[in-house]
Amino acid sequence: MRKSIKGSIVSFLAFVSILLFSGCSTVQSPNTNQESPPQATKPVQLTISAAASLTDALKEIQEAYEANNNGVKLNFNLGASGALQQQIEQGAPADLFLSTAPKNMKALVDKQFIDSNNQKTILINKLVVVIPAEGKITIRSAEDLVNAEVKTIAIGIPESVPAGSYAKEALINAKLWDTLQQKTVQGKDVRQVLQYIETGNADAGFVYKTDALTSQKAKIAFEVDPKTYAAVEYPFGIVNESKHPEEAADFYTYLQSKEALDIFIKYGFSIPK
Repeated sequence: MRKSIKGSIVSFLAFVSILLFSGCSTVQSPNTNQESPPQATKPVQLTISAAASLTDALKEIQEAYEANNNGVKLNFNLGASGALQQQIEQGAPADLFLSTAPKNMKALVDKQFIDSNNQKTILINKLVVVIPAEGKITIRSAEDLVNAEVKTIAIGIPESVPAGSYAKEALINAKLWDTLQQKTVQGKDVRQVLQYIETGNADAGFVYKTDALTSQKAKIAFEVDPKTYAAVEYPFGIVNESKHPEEAADFYTYLQSKEALDIFIKYGFSIPK
């Protein structure tokens, strides 16, 4: 009888030990069925190589576009169209190219960096001559640039800056290029030319009308005769080697929308008829 009771006690204690061990094991065992928290999706990074004269309008367009497209981040590479063209040809990453001159776009189309069906002239601009806002020199026409009191004239580098190329063309047609060359100082892009005027390092400069309208330190002296230079057209295009062709195509389409065009018009651009 005693052995039976003793055996029962031993069996009971063993059973309790198993339960305790099993409970501890259950607590320590990880829940393999628990779902992992969702990973945050990184936005697609689009690189847009764009002419410097588009700077202010693109800042506002960026805010509007990204507000409605959380999955896309726009990164702008701003500079002279000729320099941007060369960067793309040399393999620099770019999803879109926004040029200030058809010749730079045509070069990329001819070399098959951009498909002719994926590019279009979106905007038009005008060439003007600006002077310092507080300047005392009177300039009303290209002929006035010859005057002795005008000592320095800023233009973009004609070989790489479309605004400089347009300025050179206008001065050649006005038969003033040879006379004025000794007065010229060249800028790497149209914004640097504007800066020369704003800081008083040049007495006059050739920039686009849209650039002049952004400045409080420079004023328009006169609009250059449009008959003396080729039309300032802005072709936009999708780069064939874009790593995000769908997103690039979507932004390309947006740039042609009424919302985007209204922003461009606000900054002084015109729309082709």
